[in-house]
Amino acid sequence: MRRWSPHFLRVLSVQVEISGHPPARGVLVCNHLSYVDIPLLGASRPMIFVSKQEVRSWPVIGWLTRSAGTLFLNRGRKGDVTAVGAQFQPVIDCGLPVTIFPEGTSSDGHRVLPFRSSLLEPAAANGWPVSAAWIGYWLEDDSVGAEVCYWGDMTFFPHFLNLLSKREVRARMAFGPPLEPGLDRKEMSRRLHAEVVRLGKEFAFAKPAADHPATASGPNKS
Repeated sequence: MRRWSPHFLRVLSVQVEISGHPPARGVLVCNHLSYVDIPLLGASRPMIFVSKQEVRSWPVIGWLTRSAGTLFLNRGRKGDVTAVGAQFQPVIDCGLPVTIFPEGTSSDGHRVLPFRSSLLEPAAANGWPVSAAWIGYWLEDDSVGAEVCYWGDMTFFPHFLNLLSKREVRARMAFGPPLEPGLDRKEMSRRLHAEVVRLGKEFAFAKPAADHPATASGPNKS
């Protein structure tokens, strides 16, 4: 993942700005906008991801995540969260962070969706460090929600081919400090969500200035 992610980002003309430092171990939580999030984070340092089962079969990204040892979660199967959570321990013991997207799905980036706390239970039970990250994107025409974010009923190939046509995609990642130890998973979830929102407000790309509204008499047609 660390070796191939920068190549994938170059193919997509993604220029990356990073604030802060990714954690050396523990659990990292991040907002989720697109399949681009995975190579973006993966290029920053070696890490293992938890991803929904469907990603395993996606073109390109599926191969990349399978090769990187991603832990796949089947949310439709009762008890799978517990089973996947049990696989965190050997990853942490190897000195790698486990990265999760606790919103449970990707979005258009207009807001950070509520966090699901279940995958934070292993960190709470074992006292592992937990920290937050935020990702945001920029396109010249401000169409990020429709052309970089991958959500709703979008399909991969049309979205990916359109993204390949972009001259430049700018991305920002911001990493926050670890939470204090001793929190339960519910409190972790609440504080991490607040931290992702804070990072987004601080590091989000500025929106392009709106055109000046026409005067009451209408535009000048001369």
